[in-house]
Amino acid sequence: MSQQAQGTASRLNDLLAAVGLAPLDSETAVRFAEYSSLLLRWNTRVNLTAIRDEEGILSRHFVESIACARALPNGIATLLDFGSGAGFPGIPIALCRPEIAVTLAESQGKKAAFLQEAVRVVGVPATVHSGRAQTLGSTFDCVTLRAVDRMEEAVRAAAQLVSPTGWLALMTTDADLESLKAAAGPGFSWRSMITLPGGDQRLLALAQRTVNAPA
Repeated sequence: MSQQAQGTASRLNDLLAAVGLAPLDSETAVRFAEYSSLLLRWNTRVNLTAIRDEEGILSRHFVESIACARALPNGIATLLDFGSGAGFPGIPIALCRPEIAVTLAESQGKKAAFLQEAVRVVGVPATVHSGRAQTLGSTFDCVTLRAVDRMEEAVRAAAQLVSPTGWLALMTTDADLESLKAAAGPGFSWRSMITLPGGDQRLLALAQRTVNAPA
């Protein structure tokens, strides 16, 4: 393990402690450090995220996604990260919740290639689907969305992929929440709104399916 990876892992745990979250174990923290390093390298040639410095990646993307991973209900066996992009929150969920079989769906080829490389290099226990999530032909115990293009449209599509009694997990803002609830449709019961660290009125909205998706 390089000193740089050790330093990044330590800094991430410091940031988690600063917002009242428990630290990662040393092995998981180092895997996050490797993920960060890979993301920074790829971001110089592929537009994966607008945040291009390590501190920003750790404090915004990683801490928020780790908080999401820990807040997801128990009993989830399969999870789809819809429009995974650079892997948030899917890769952190896979690293923090290894009991969940995570699928990262990304239709943009360069971003899907990055996800494949992250899974390989970091050793992320996840599957990458290079294509539209709607073509998977299966449903999941939980579907997550974060910073997806045309978010309302994406939520409508993602809602169809949630299994009976499964969960929809939206990482959004207080300002956008009501429009996204409407996009999900009436078949969900909104169970909890969890404030996410980092400000900007960011929250995790969890809804459980109560009515089967229309055929």
